[in-house]
Amino acid sequence: MENFKAGFVAIVGRPNTGKSTLVNALVGSKIVITSHHPNTTRNPIRGIISRDSYQMIVVDTPGIHKPKTALGTRLNSMVNENIHSTDLVLLCLPVNEEIGAGDEYIAKQIKSDQVVFLVVTKTDAVSKSDLAVKLTQVHEFATRTNLQKAEIIPVSAKNLDQTELLLELLSNHLPQSPALYPTDINTDQAEELMFADLIREAAIQELYEELPHSVMVTIEEMGEREGGKIFDISATLHVERDSQKGIIIGPQGSKLKAIGTLARKSIENLVGMQVFLQIHVKVSKEWQKDTKLLAKLGFTDALSD
Repeated sequence: MENFKAGFVAIVGRPNTGKSTLVNALVGSKIVITSHHPNTTRNPIRGIISRDSYQMIVVDTPGIHKPKTALGTRLNSMVNENIHSTDLVLLCLPVNEEIGAGDEYIAKQIKSDQVVFLVVTKTDAVSKSDLAVKLTQVHEFATRTNLQKAEIIPVSAKNLDQTELLLELLSNHLPQSPALYPTDINTDQAEELMFADLIREAAIQELYEELPHSVMVTIEEMGEREGGKIFDISATLHVERDSQKGIIIGPQGSKLKAIGTLARKSIENLVGMQVFLQIHVKVSKEWQKDTKLLAKLGFTDALSD
């Protein structure tokens, strides 16, 4: 199509800066799990936004943090790869948090000639006067870090405030290109990974205080039953130590049942049919530090400590 645009936008930031919530708001449906706990996202997830004049692929990335494990190192590497390989960069800066060393580090990864959007997130959390102060601080940050091609826009993904404006501004900078994906899908993420993330989201909600980052989920089997009315899923929930297995299961299996109920409802909303979900708990010792196991769990480029 003449004058049609298409391209990729990397959504980056420190942990818990509103990246996943913003991606879901821009796409218009839930494709990424969210949590008020940091480091929920573990894989770059692409949301596809198709309009009459453009197709935008927004890439949700893990929060950049000081890594303590092979997994943490790999997550940071994923973010840097996306910063350098996408057409635009969108850096999330929460209105209610100070700009710090993590933001400075991310800014250094952005090339001076890259167009970067500095999006002030969570604007519903503060007054207009406090927002004005924050916008001044973000402008000073852009100058200090030499982000020459920067645009600053405040957004509330929760209230969908200025999300359409953000899409319009982003689309102005996309390169001319035909659509890169079918226009009737909103993500290219495999169902298997989406199911695994929804189970992990339920586990985070139930168990974050006890097991903040020790849970990984793999899907062993899945598929529709004959007749297309029930979807079967068999999943494994990996923990790192024997003591954590008991926490996951809970008294008389109560915690595991609660996780299964939450996850099943989310998956049913996704597939549009009844789901029969079985979750097994397995101890995969120190999986966050085991590069071979990380590769087996899908982190194929896991780095050595």
